[in-house]
Amino acid sequence: MSQDLTPGQLLARGTCRCLVDHGFACVTELVPKPGLRVDVMALGRKGEIWVVECKSGRADFTSDHKWRGYLDYADRFFWAVDADFPAEILPADTGLIRADRFGGEIARMAPEVRLAPARRKAVTQGFARTAALRLQGRTDPGLPLAPGPAGVTFYP
Repeated sequence: MSQDLTPGQLLARGTCRCLVDHGFACVTELVPKPGLRVDVMALGRKGEIWVVECKSGRADFTSDHKWRGYLDYADRFFWAVDADFPAEILPADTGLIRADRFGGEIARMAPEVRLAPARRKAVTQGFARTAALRLQGRTDPGLPLAPGPAGVTFYP
């Protein structure tokens, strides 16, 4: 199965394993609104929301011009990169996870900027709906999709 996954997907898998070890539930390739797709969104036991962008190389990072838009959907924002990635090019005011396809570790904690309560509720509901629809879709592939909470559209 690993042969079918891209380097970014393998990095996301290891990142999710790391986050699960820290008490988070993860959803990959989540779209909080049209035009934005986060690689990993993680929901913690106390409702904290982290977004992680996985970068497989320098070119992948330098071509990403949307990442600041993800900050509106997270309490903390991280980059996930492999051991060979030049971490010094990443913004210092973001978190860093060093990962591979087997797991990872938090190398630098991201600063916390708490979401407003209304945004937190919308993001949490969108996360839950996306996860539930994906799970249900595994047993019913013909399942029609429904829009997310008002103001935030989540696509499975």
